Amino acid sequence: MAVPTSRPKLRTAFKNARKISPLYTSGPVAVTSDGQKIVTCVGEEILLTDVTSGAEICRFLGPLGHGGVVSALKFNYPQHSDSLRQQNSMQLVTASVDTRIRIFELSQNRIGGLKPISVLEGHSSVPRGLDVSSDGRWLVSGGRDSVVLVWDLSPLSSASTTESSKKGKNKASVPKLVKTLPILERVEALGLLLSDEESSSSAVGLNDLRFFTGGESGLIKIWEAKEGTTLFSLGDEQTRISDDSEEQRQIVQGIYLPQTSTVVSVHADQNILFHSLSTRQLSRQLIGFNDEIVDVTFLSPALASSSQGLRDTHLALATNSSLIRVYSSKTLDARLLEGHTDIVLALDHGADGRVLASGSKDRSARIWAPNLSTDEDSDWGYHCVAICEGHGESVGAVAMSRKASVDGNGTPSPAFMFTGSQDRTIKMWDLSEIDFYSQAHDGDPSRCKSLMTLKAHDKDINSLDVAPNDRLLVSGSQDRTAKIYSISYNNSSQKSVSGTITLLGVCKGHKRGVWTVRFGKEERVLATGSGDKTVKLWNIDDFSCVKTFEGHTNSVLRVEFLNAGMQMVSSASDGLVKIWNVREEECTATLDNHEDKVWALAISADEKTILSGAADSVVTFWEDCTEEQEQEKELEREEMVLKEQDYHNYLSLNDYRKAIQLALAMQQPGRLLSLFRDIGSHDPESLSLSGDPAVDEVLRTLSGSDLTRLLRYTRDWNANAKTSEVAQRVLFAIFKLRTAEDVMKTFTDEVVELSLVSGELADSSANIKSGNALKELIDSLVPYTERHLTRMDKLLQESYTVDYILGEMDNGMFDDDGDLDMS
Repeated sequence: MAVPTSRPKLRTAFKNARKISPLYTSGPVAVTSDGQKIVTCVGEEILLTDVTSGAEICRFLGPLGHGGVVSALKFNYPQHSDSLRQQNSMQLVTASVDTRIRIFELSQNRIGGLKPISVLEGHSSVPRGLDVSSDGRWLVSGGRDSVVLVWDLSPLSSASTTESSKKGKNKASVPKLVKTLPILERVEALGLLLSDEESSSSAVGLNDLRFFTGGESGLIKIWEAKEGTTLFSLGDEQTRISDDSEEQRQIVQGIYLPQTSTVVSVHADQNILFHSLSTRQLSRQLIGFNDEIVDVTFLSPALASSSQGLRDTHLALATNSSLIRVYSSKTLDARLLEGHTDIVLALDHGADGRVLASGSKDRSARIWAPNLSTDEDSDWGYHCVAICEGHGESVGAVAMSRKASVDGNGTPSPAFMFTGSQDRTIKMWDLSEIDFYSQAHDGDPSRCKSLMTLKAHDKDINSLDVAPNDRLLVSGSQDRTAKIYSISYNNSSQKSVSGTITLLGVCKGHKRGVWTVRFGKEERVLATGSGDKTVKLWNIDDFSCVKTFEGHTNSVLRVEFLNAGMQMVSSASDGLVKIWNVREEECTATLDNHEDKVWALAISADEKTILSGAADSVVTFWEDCTEEQEQEKELEREEMVLKEQDYHNYLSLNDYRKAIQLALAMQQPGRLLSLFRDIGSHDPESLSLSGDPAVDEVLRTLSGSDLTRLLRYTRDWNANAKTSEVAQRVLFAIFKLRTAEDVMKTFTDEVVELSLVSGELADSSANIKSGNALKELIDSLVPYTERHLTRMDKLLQESYTVDYILGEMDNGMFDDDGDLDMS
């Protein structure tokens, strides 16, 4: 007899754990000397980011930049004991669009009327980079004239008297042009590198000078100054360079970090690269701006080298670009995959997450495999191993086989793949001949064989999915239908590979185009999302709609199954991600962190993380916190039980101060109402304002947020005729026992307390905020109090009428003593 298994708990809470958001759009960049923090510009804001984790530390408003004609500048402040000039001397070296370089002396006697002590002419175009050696002797300048000039600043020290400078230019004091080095590309960034001689605090000779340049090629080149030869380059040459891509990949700024022996290059395509001088490899890449995110999927490249590797260590993004972004989930270090010539529209991964597939507007699909070296500290990445070409229009959907077959090397790999296109056809591709994990990945990618082509729909195909058993395929189209096919794939050794699909049925019912389709992982069901704002669940056996989920206010773009099919996750054009209870057909949670269409959705293998990517260029990591939330609720419940027990103990001991403060802390106005009502009924003849002298003392000494919270509770009680008597008695006691100034001060104290709790400093607006809060309270108390007063006056008048009627009804029937008169 089968043993019944318990159903998994519903996942009802997901927290916004972190996100990938725009990091850099344009403008200057600064990096701390240890390379751990970076300052960038995002629009009009300045962003401080932790480089290792990618977490945002803080941001503040700019704007930042320079609006003048200065193209580069550098301070010259020698730090060595044997430098050419005195330690308290400082110079400013600037380059301008007039191609000249000017040197200013910043000593105190020259600050008033600052004029250059020397003007250097040598460039024929705008100089973009300047740097001075640590001993103050050598100046290097690079410009868009594709040359680097090396200047000797030592003659400036010969200008020892002010009189000589007044007589005119002294040729002996003019810096000398020592070297003109052809760079063969426009120089946009330049900097001197620290040598062993400089680190030992000695003077630097020309033979010791090394510098880096960056420009239109997108490479960092390391040069030695004496011979003007290239020592080595950092970065990769583009395999296909068009005018647009060349302009985007060019370097616009370079930063040298001597503490970590790293050169940081900032590129026009808003990417920031960290190059290690010791290993001569790319150590980290930060992507500044992703544009509109259209698809996302998890990847597990570490499994390529070990069956025990971690799952979902990376993620791939398809954005409004021909480049695929692959991020490390842990550090947000990224790599760009070049290959497609137009925007990438769709992504999918193989059974174990190692292999990546992409479809593009260039009418092709590509298969990507991880580099063998997947160490986070090395130059990890992906490379293209195969290309699928044959569609007549954009490839908007890709789906790989869900089961991994073992290739000739004994390595599990996907056997086939489907692509759906704007040309309304579905193609099946054979992947069995691809060598996914070859040692050499620098060769040309192989060409995949198309096993079949089917005219499937009347309009664009938006989505494809393969069933977990690799036996079914589903397609969703703008023609408002989803079609289910059986898959036949044969790869026996006796004959050639073959594959076909056969239409089984059509799912009709959506009123607009079907954007997404997904098979259930555990049960024979199909989920579809449509432009009609609904998600539908279909029975695969008879192709009937069994459930319809309504809740989104715009087109449903993606849907995924969760928790053994008990739940679904959907994303839509309304910017929301919703979690659905399939059985109850209701939304259990709504995740909101996007401001535009959420095109992309992915779920990790352990189902603890949901990724959502949107047109607002933000990727959000939603982590399951259901258990944490339940534990917090349980702790809160236990704490509340203890507090309630303490409350009853205080009441039994007549310790009204602690009882009232505890009720206020628990935010339970009902208990306070019962307490004040019971106290008022103890002794109606009591001279106490509240009914008990101890309570009067509590009301007289309550401070800060305790008193303001009590006043807000009495405002609510005062709005109800049944509780207005208690409210009026408490208000009467407070305003009799305390001055108006005292009450006003408690509101100010409350504002200060809230500021301290939130970590902010109280400013001059505290009085304004407290005054507004007090005014709001009084404005809400006065109308109801006047209404109660009017009602009491009316009752008093009516009581006189009753007395009169009773007196007339008596008509002498009773004597003065109340005895019946029988005479």
